[in-house]
Formats: sequence, C-alpha cells, structure tokens
Amino acid sequence: MLQELTRCRILSLCMATFLVLQGAMSFAQTSDKLPPAPDFRGEIRRAPDGRLMTVPEKSASMQAADLPATMVVGPGEKVTSITEAARLARDGEVIEIRAGEYRAQPAIWTQDGLVIRGAGARPVMVADGTSAEDKAIWVVRGGKVTIRNIEFRGARVADGNGAGIRFEKGDLTVRDCAFFDNEMGLLTANLPELKLEVIDSEFGNAPRYKGTLHHLLYVGKIGKFVVRGSRFFNGFRGHLLKSRARESHVFYNMLVDGAGGQASYELEFPNGGLVYAIGNTIGQSATSDNGVLFAYGAEGPHWSDNALYAAHNTLINDAPDGVFVKVFSGKMGDPEVWLLNNLTVGYGDMFKPMQGRFDGNRSVPRGDLAEIGGIPLRLTSLSPLRGTIRPPGQARGVDLLPDAEFRFPVGTRAMRPGSQLAPGAFQ
Repeated sequence: MLQELTRCRILSLCMATFLVLQGAMSFAQTSDKLPPAPDFRGEIRRAPDGRLMTVPEKSASMQAADLPATMVVGPGEKVTSITEAARLARDGEVIEIRAGEYRAQPAIWTQDGLVIRGAGARPVMVADGTSAEDKAIWVVRGGKVTIRNIEFRGARVADGNGAGIRFEKGDLTVRDCAFFDNEMGLLTANLPELKLEVIDSEFGNAPRYKGTLHHLLYVGKIGKFVVRGSRFFNGFRGHLLKSRARESHVFYNMLVDGAGGQASYELEFPNGGLVYAIGNTIGQSATSDNGVLFAYGAEGPHWSDNALYAAHNTLINDAPDGVFVKVFSGKMGDPEVWLLNNLTVGYGDMFKPMQGRFDGNRSVPRGDLAEIGGIPLRLTSLSPLRGTIRPPGQARGVDLLPDAEFRFPVGTRAMRPGSQLAPGAFQ
C-alpha cells in the first residue's frame, strides 16, 4: 500500500514537471514578443576603490561628429568658401571641410544642431587681416554646435581681442581643434545659459606684442565649462587658461608654458565659482610674467556658490621662486578649498585653506621625476612617495581620484591607479 502511494506521488510530480516544460516550450515557439531591452548606460567596470561604475558610451557630440556630411566645402566642391558655407547652412547641417588653408574667409554660424568638421588633415582657418564682425575668425551664435578637427590662426581685431572662435550663444563643443597665434584663442560671452566643452585641443603661441592681454582660452561668466585632454603652451603676458564660469571642470590637461613662455597665471578663476581641477599638469617657465601658477578669486565672487576642489595635479615651477596655488581668501570670504594629493616640483608656496581639506600634498626635486616630452612628470616606480597617500574621495558627487591621464601630444588615456597610490597627475 505504501509503495503504491509512493509510485503515485512520483508519477504526479513527473506529469506536473512535463506540463510546465511543455508550456514553456509552447510559449517560446509561439510568442513573438520579447521583454524590452534594458537601457544601455555603458560598460560596467570596477573603480579603484572596489565599487562598480559605469563607463558611458560615446558622447552625443562624438556620435554627431560621425554622421554623414550634408555639405562639403573646399576647392572643386559646390561650396568653395567657409563664408558661403555659413550663409547657406541650415539647422541640423553636417558640414565637412576639405584639408587645406582657407584665408580671409570669416564666418558667422547662427544655426542649431550644426556639426562642422575637418576631413583628413586638419583644415586651417587663417585670418589674413579679416574677421567676422571685428571679433573673430568664426563667431558662433546658434544652438547646439560641434566643431571638430579645425585649426584657427592669426586673429587680429581693433580692440586687441581677436579670437579664433568667439562663442556668444548656445551649447558649443570643440574637439580635436587647434588655436595658434590669436589674440584670444577662444573667447566667450558672459551669459549664464552658455555651456562650453573643449576636448583634446591645443592652444599656443600667443602674439608677442604689448597691449591687450592675450589669453589662450578665456571663458566668461557662463554656466558651465569643461576642458579635458587639452594642451596650453607659450603664452605672453596673458593667462594660459582663464575661466569666470559658474562651474569649471578642468580634467587631465597639460598647461605648461614651456621654455621662453611668458604667460601670467597658467590657470586662473578670478571670480571663483565651483571649480574641479583634477589630474592636470601646470607648469611655469623661468621667464614667467607672474609668480603664481594657479589662482582663485583674485577679483572677488560673482556667483553665490564658490568652492575649489584640486586633486592629483602636478605643479612645476621653473622660476627661482613662486606660488603654486593662491586663493584670495580675503576677497572670497574664505570659501571651501580642498587641496589633495598634489605634487609640487621646484620652489614655491602652497596655500593652506582656512576651511576645507589639505592632505597628501608632496614636494620633490625635478631629478626625482621621469620626463615625458621634456617635462618632468612621473615618479619612478621605486619612489618612496608611492603608497604614502590615501584616495581623495568625492566632492559633491564628483570623484576626485583620476581615472585617466594626459597623453602626449594631446588627449588622454584611461588608467586605473593601483594600491600604491602616488601624488600628482601621473600614476
């Protein structure tokens, strides 16, 4: 009796299992609807502190720059001049400029959704004594605009502020571009709704005549400014990079004036604002026009929110004396300042904040660093400074530990700091 009951239970269980499997197979064969695919947010990787993080896929500006051209400009094409291209362009146009020199062809771009890119070898826009609206080689006054792989040279105007690009309205992304021998490399308006992003670009060779200060990149009182993987060198009396933006993100750049450079500040935020400076190399030449490398708040606040977070920067002073970081606390009202894991090379003072964090900053002689591109940058593998500092953590949700570093001659490379964390921009 017991054996019979057991056999019945086993048969019932087998039948139930069969029916479930049959139903599943039937659904798989007949259903043509799959669950919705999850949103792809990027590649999952493990951060240096062990947490999982998402590495986003290509940015919108990168995707837009890969779109097929709708207008081609250059010798032998239907549209031969840049000035004509700007006049004919419509919203959403993808404009491709053939390689070569384009002299005395100023342009005013007022459209939305524009992508303007150089094809092949970088096309060069040479001012040659002309300008758009007596302001710049190009004036950008539209909506969302991406400019990629274009070079700007020789901007001169009556008031001494001739720019390669004058950015006056919208949302501008500049990628893989170059600005040489302009009174101002790139100059913006003072409108809080503006956003500027500069990626993997070069700014250098300020004009060598006295008068107006020639800043290589001058960001006005705009809402947000991002610069990443870019190089600044050979200034003259003006600054290599100056930003008055409400929010500035300065990541993995090379701001080294170089031999013979005579820039004033290498990096300046005269009105404070919210500043994140991470993984940059900032270098003052022996012939600098100003002893301060990195200045914050020299003209007092413009924005209500002011804080400086500077981590893992390498600051090099080739002058006999100087100041690596100067915060004008008297004018700014003692804002929050974090200076963490920065590496100083040469002689100079480092500002210690009244409120904030000051930790992990180290100083070494030039001979303790391996040179890259003729600049002392990376601690040797046997340096006693390796492993002497702690991860800097986050500030307002922004990671202060670098996940990339500058790559010569321009750009960045991804990297993962190891357990032997070192001060400075290079691990």
